[in-house]
Amino acid sequence: MTRLAQTAGLNDVQREILSTVRDFVDKEIIPVATQLEHRDEYPTQIVEGLKELGLFGLMIPEEYGGLGESLLTYALCVEEIARGWMSVSGIINTHFIVAYMLKQHGTQEQKDTFLPRMALGEVRGAFSMSEPALGSDVSAITSKGVRDGDEYVLNGQKMWLTNGGTSTLVAVLCRSDEGHPEGTAPHKSMTTFLVEKEAGFGEVRPGLTIPGKIDKMGYKGVDTTELIMDDLRIPANRVLGGTTGRGFYQMMDGVEVGRVNVAARGCGVAQRAFELGVSYAQQRQTFGKPIAQHQAIQFKLAEMATKVEAAHAMMVNAARKKDSGERNDLEAGMAKYLASEYCKEVVEDAFRIHGGYGFSKEYEIERLYREAPMLLIGEGTAEIQKMIIGRRLLEEYRFQG
Repeated sequence: MTRLAQTAGLNDVQREILSTVRDFVDKEIIPVATQLEHRDEYPTQIVEGLKELGLFGLMIPEEYGGLGESLLTYALCVEEIARGWMSVSGIINTHFIVAYMLKQHGTQEQKDTFLPRMALGEVRGAFSMSEPALGSDVSAITSKGVRDGDEYVLNGQKMWLTNGGTSTLVAVLCRSDEGHPEGTAPHKSMTTFLVEKEAGFGEVRPGLTIPGKIDKMGYKGVDTTELIMDDLRIPANRVLGGTTGRGFYQMMDGVEVGRVNVAARGCGVAQRAFELGVSYAQQRQTFGKPIAQHQAIQFKLAEMATKVEAAHAMMVNAARKKDSGERNDLEAGMAKYLASEYCKEVVEDAFRIHGGYGFSKEYEIERLYREAPMLLIGEGTAEIQKMIIGRRLLEEYRFQG
């Protein structure tokens, strides 16, 4: 383990899990990540290895076959995985959010049906809020679910669905006006539907189509897709929690822990960028000595390491706050904002240290340079995080005139 980004207060089980994950990352992910990423190839063997380690059930309670670990343990594992290849942590994240939403909000029947198979990785989760015509404005969702007897009929088009092709269970947020009269606030007329489907692309069940993968600048390997619902019929018992109108709150709860995940991803990518930068700086020579001995490079390394340490500390704080049962939207927003911004800066500094070689696809830093920008927008842009942070601060520091 490096001296940077250490976490105090971990128990023996947590330390053993993290040691196992780091060993897996060093041996099974880092050596093949860049090659797979350049081919935009799904990391099947890596995912199978993660299943064997039990990571798909890391936070699923033991009664459902999971490991029953904390959000902190999960976030630290994500940090390690993202250090190897951020796309792999994305595969885990969407699955984790759906499992978390089921654990927190699902009916007993829904938990019994899905959680044991999700713990084994047999059922793989994805969640879907965004649509082509909206970004951060979730209240503008137009996809709709209409009751028809013992079923709901879903119509609409969703966008930016991570694990869209490989998932077999998708939590989809739609508008549902049943029981919510006209004029009801938009966030009170949304429902999360649990949609089961086959893995793959094309028509994966009657009324549900997953087009091919979206070609992206970075974040490759993991499949990012659209989701098109055309009179898709699902049983009424697949409304998450059994009651309509709660979807917005359920999704926001999932996104809140997802922001801790994205912060952890930013920490992991930044750590890897620092490792690459500090290693290269000790090998590359100019003016008769390694560039690491030039003061300008030492200053840059100092700034990079400080940012890695600060982002890690905020991520750990946000995870621990959630684990304590307290509200953590302020801490999660701060952690996601800081970690993603610092990640971008640390990666760019490592890129600069590499000089012209950083522009070559033969060097790992080139991949990280294309991956870091995704963290600036995933689970809410920096501007959205600032809105959340600002509103919460005004609640905490309300002026008493």
